[in-house]
Amino acid sequence: MASRILRASPIVQSAKRTFIRKYYTNKATLHAGDNLLGYRVQQVRRVPELELTAISLEHEATGAKHLHIDREDNNNVFAVGFNTSVKDSTGVPHVLEHTTLCGSDRYPVRDPFFKMLNRSLATFMNAFTASDFTVYPFATTNKVDYDNLRNVYMDAVFHPRLEKLDFAQEGWRLEHKIPTDASTPIQFKGIVYNEMKGQTSDANYLFYSDAQENMFPGTAYAHSSGGDPRYITDLTHEQLVKFHKDHYHPSNARFFTYGNFALEEHLENIGHQLQGYERIKPTVVNKIVTPWTAPKAIQSICALDPLSPPDKQTRISLSYLANDTTDTFETFSMRLLSYLLLDGHASPMYKALIDTNLGSEFSANTGYDNTTRMSSFSIGLQGVRQDDIEKVQNTIQDVLEKVKKDGFDSKRIDAALHQMELGQKHKTADFGLTIMHSISSGWFNDVDPIDLLEINKNLDRLKKELAQGNFFESRIDKYLLNNTHKLTYIMNPDANYSANLAKEEETRLAQKVNELDASDKTRILEQGAILQQNQEKSEDLSCLPTLQLNDIATKSKRTPLDHTGLCNTPVQWRTTATNGITYFRAISNLPPLSDDLKMYLPLFCDTLLSLGTKDQSMAEIDDEIRLYTGGLRASTTVSTNHSDIDVMEEGIALMGNCLDRNIDKMYSILTKLILETNFDDTEKLRTLIIGNASGLVNSIADSGHVFARTYAGSSLTPTMNNMEKLNGLTQANFMSRLAALEDLSEVSNKLKEIASSVLKQDSLRVAVTCGEDAVSNNETSLLKFLTQLAPSNPTSSTSSTVFVPEYRKTFFPLPFSVNFSAKALRGVPYTNEDGAKYQVLSSLMTNHYLHREIREKNGAYGGGSQYAGLNGIFSFYSYRDPRAMETLDTYKSSLTWAVEHNFTDQELTEAKLSIFQGIDAPQSVSEEGMLQFVYGISDEMRQRRRDQLLSVTQSDVRQVAESLALQQASMAILGEQKDELTTRLDNTWDVKQFNA
Repeated sequence: MASRILRASPIVQSAKRTFIRKYYTNKATLHAGDNLLGYRVQQVRRVPELELTAISLEHEATGAKHLHIDREDNNNVFAVGFNTSVKDSTGVPHVLEHTTLCGSDRYPVRDPFFKMLNRSLATFMNAFTASDFTVYPFATTNKVDYDNLRNVYMDAVFHPRLEKLDFAQEGWRLEHKIPTDASTPIQFKGIVYNEMKGQTSDANYLFYSDAQENMFPGTAYAHSSGGDPRYITDLTHEQLVKFHKDHYHPSNARFFTYGNFALEEHLENIGHQLQGYERIKPTVVNKIVTPWTAPKAIQSICALDPLSPPDKQTRISLSYLANDTTDTFETFSMRLLSYLLLDGHASPMYKALIDTNLGSEFSANTGYDNTTRMSSFSIGLQGVRQDDIEKVQNTIQDVLEKVKKDGFDSKRIDAALHQMELGQKHKTADFGLTIMHSISSGWFNDVDPIDLLEINKNLDRLKKELAQGNFFESRIDKYLLNNTHKLTYIMNPDANYSANLAKEEETRLAQKVNELDASDKTRILEQGAILQQNQEKSEDLSCLPTLQLNDIATKSKRTPLDHTGLCNTPVQWRTTATNGITYFRAISNLPPLSDDLKMYLPLFCDTLLSLGTKDQSMAEIDDEIRLYTGGLRASTTVSTNHSDIDVMEEGIALMGNCLDRNIDKMYSILTKLILETNFDDTEKLRTLIIGNASGLVNSIADSGHVFARTYAGSSLTPTMNNMEKLNGLTQANFMSRLAALEDLSEVSNKLKEIASSVLKQDSLRVAVTCGEDAVSNNETSLLKFLTQLAPSNPTSSTSSTVFVPEYRKTFFPLPFSVNFSAKALRGVPYTNEDGAKYQVLSSLMTNHYLHREIREKNGAYGGGSQYAGLNGIFSFYSYRDPRAMETLDTYKSSLTWAVEHNFTDQELTEAKLSIFQGIDAPQSVSEEGMLQFVYGISDEMRQRRRDQLLSVTQSDVRQVAESLALQQASMAILGEQKDELTTRLDNTWDVKQFNA
């Protein structure tokens, strides 16, 4: 297909839209058994609670399943997926997911998936491998874009090239450290290999996956579909090709379409591409575990965490085999039981396990899991002392027996039902993708997907059965108390874990190398050279479809806002259709606080929703929050001035939403939390601190690039400096130190000191989004809320200090098998015209240089550059990177490349398309007007930025690249302290050890 898109005249397009709308109005004429364009209609069901009609069909020639969700939503979704159950842990479906997207018959270019990321206005593009299926989804609001992406996705999955070089690059290979130099050592390389080394460095992932594998022996779930690094190197290219032939067939496929594009067009296009296929019997892997006749216990080990107390790092869970997921009402009931048992301060398990500090937080697998054919229910803890293992087990048993005897408080059940009602009414911008994710696991396990959407049907049955009594009690008895298929899984830290893992890899590598003969070594050298040439060669991309610059709207969408005042508090009103929900947000500017006190601000925000008051426990307040609101939240906020990156605003943000009938209740609860929180409840405070510390530490392994990028930027602007202290590695280390304190009285005093000076009436500004008929009630309740807040305390004026950027290089040793790196440079404020140039430059460098160098050559899972227009920082990053120091060199060379490279008009257009994907992505109604409210960025400023982006030229890009190349930068690396890396850290690097 040529890159130029032929478009119909406006008159033809209008007629086409009329036809589509006419077809939609006659959707009721479709019935089960009807034939439509080579498909047989199986079901047509209206689901009024979600404002959609669901139509399931089967392709008559191949048996391919198709679910179409007809809904008035222009963010249309397409997905194609396959059942990819495995019999080993080589990660074949995961490697295939990567290699499938490396070129196809119709689009024979390297990596068409990544190329399409910047030739499209897609609001979402991805692919992912689950435990027993692989799915390729995208979403877009543009019809031409939708057709382009569907063609690329369909050709990718059904006609991939699956070349051996792509398998070597994406999966694994043996290659010299310097690919063309035979004197350098041979290493394991490969994107999936390094991705899974990083994934298995995350103790939470390791715990969840190992527990599941041990829970379902003899089934597909007993193996890792993502791949275990120990076994990925056993996978061959021939096995990959065979797996594709056996599994990526229409007879084994599920198609999902959602939105307001016509069903007929979907069927016609998909059906055309399925021509020539005949129905086959798909490969079947057992998913039904044989129930045990007696409980089992398994123990394993993980790395010792340097940020957590060494004597409180054990993880334990009790897992129980539950129902067959084809029984959708039982699945619905078990999800509700999980909520009642485990969710929130008022839940019995939280009170017994978390409030008592038996552990820091629930284990990663805790809750009801229906992603497998036979579901499971797990209750577990992390941050446990080894001496308390038996106590944890006994406590879980005691709670289950007590709940079976006493049942649940009716208020808690009502709160759960209220949350379901709110969930139905709250429509997000990515509603179609949410539906796809919610039905995928069940659909691939022969569950009727439409049954999963009919919430009201299940609710009606639930209410009837609840009235008969013993509803949840009987399920606790059946699945949790009298169940012989019960797994006790314990994971203990081992100080030698990382070293032993590295030794295992060395031994496995040595074995592979020792098996090589002279011809094998020659082949490895040749393959390395060919792969390097292949990665560097320029390609003709004219076969790929693309949108053009004129597909980007020249005018930004404006959001009508009203501004009033109550009690001298500025109020922003967004009046629109909200489905009967009010959304509230407030920002309270901070008074002058010492640096010491600022470190406690995140904890202070969490205490408002965790400690309760002197008159009410947090469990009681939590019940109120769930019964009358969709959730309340308090958090720190730091924003950069739109015209000066050295000026920032620091504050506390309050957020909440509720059904319009509960407006007064929501404001009343907020008032109580602000004025009456009991900071003297040090036991509850201890629980909160331990949980926060654990949560921050756990997030580093998964989002290390974010922490590295934040730390690298923290010495460059006051905003980034504060963000790092409040949300970064410094805060993680600070919370870990607080968690080790025996006496929390000083912490309590610090929180009370903060409470006495923040969240005052005249420090607030408020934003309310609601329907026209809810404005009056909001005004009355908001006025009452504001009048109960005290005015600010008089403070002595303090002279503001001038921020002076510092340039530093920092290494954080952590027990990861791969690294995260970042480099940060100062940019310009939002209103500066160079900001648009930096943004285009970052897109060009990522897509045309950094992706190739960091991912394809160096083998990192991800990497690129990013320009944060709102805070003025230009940054580079790599994710799960085996060669962090080489990547730092790549960051430097990328700017030289950008200065010397002559970008074509098409490359500039693609960069702009990738930027406008985010700018023009549909917004949830609750987010409308927030740029104005939070950052003071008006519609006029947004339009000016849009004009600047659209007009960026080659010379503009070169200008800002030259500017960045002359700048000093800050750098950060998070990773394992290996000789290969540390020998390159000269005395300009600061090695920062964490102190738990």
